[in-house]
Amino acid sequence: MGDLTEELKAFKDPALARGLVESVRAWAPESATLMEVCGTHTVAIARNGIRGLMPEGVRLASGPGCPVCVTSNHDIDKVIALARVPGVTIATFGDMTRVPGSTSSLLAEQAAGRSVEIVYSPLDALRLAQDNPDRQVVFVGVGFETTTPLVAMAVKRAKAAGLRNFTVYGAHKNMPGALEAIINDPQLKVDALILPGHVSTIIGVEPYRFLAEKYGIPGVITGFEPVDVLQGIAMIMRQLHEGRADIEIAYARGVMAEGNPVAMAAIDEVFETCTATWRGLGDIPGSGYRIREEFADFDAMRRFAPAIEPTVEHRGCRCGDVLRGIMAPSDCPLFRTVCTPENPVGPCMVSSEGSCAAYFRYY
Repeated sequence: MGDLTEELKAFKDPALARGLVESVRAWAPESATLMEVCGTHTVAIARNGIRGLMPEGVRLASGPGCPVCVTSNHDIDKVIALARVPGVTIATFGDMTRVPGSTSSLLAEQAAGRSVEIVYSPLDALRLAQDNPDRQVVFVGVGFETTTPLVAMAVKRAKAAGLRNFTVYGAHKNMPGALEAIINDPQLKVDALILPGHVSTIIGVEPYRFLAEKYGIPGVITGFEPVDVLQGIAMIMRQLHEGRADIEIAYARGVMAEGNPVAMAAIDEVFETCTATWRGLGDIPGSGYRIREEFADFDAMRRFAPAIEPTVEHRGCRCGDVLRGIMAPSDCPLFRTVCTPENPVGPCMVSSEGSCAAYFRYY
């Protein structure tokens, strides 16, 4: 245990961090925009003051790596419509209850008497259905490839058990399609990408290869401790300095090049890719997952087909532009005035991984 504690301390070692900062400054070009596309990286960068350690001309931009944040208003409206179906219990992660849809939120629906339960995993929702056979339990599935396999396994277990009161509203997304949309955005020039550690434990390296091979964009997969993040940035700077574009791993303790084939097989068995609507990015072909026909009985929208109110975007909210990396949260006119964690206008202020919440807390 002592050896492990010492090993973990290294990831916050000040001397190691200073050495990496020096490497970043030595290799940095005159100007460069690096985007971190993981919400956990956004929080780590803000909490540890890493943005302020960058040399002049180097910008760290936050991207669409917060799953709650990129969930569109229309998806939220669908979930709210499901919550209004008699006999339905919505099971969801805590952040999702506070995300405003067009006219309501799950928290407001709960206050109005709808059945909304907070769970910590899809298997919690499965147990909720087993324990309440008189209720139809709908699990709200949001997230990237990190959480999608867990939902796939829950659906498979429900089918094996013959459970008739468990369904899923699927708003899962995959990261590579969004990255291609980001680097083709005419309003944003991204020179390199800090790639997500959690997602990459599942998908590995191959899905990112197109960034380097097709677009000449370097990328480094890294972890979430201060030294992890700085090592990833230093590796990116070295690539830029040497004129290379590769996809590298700085998180070898968590990520293998091949990813997790078992988890990917579970996703492929239950889900198929489809066009998904991302907040701020619009419709991206192949970037979402929908439940396959063989598991259609567990698709909440197919089972209940609720009436959905017209989608209305919140006036003045710039969450979409923040997710695209073209503006910092502090540039939004609603930031810290109308929009706060206690009174969020958009999901970027709701989620603990949201850029606006991170800026509010640490800047």
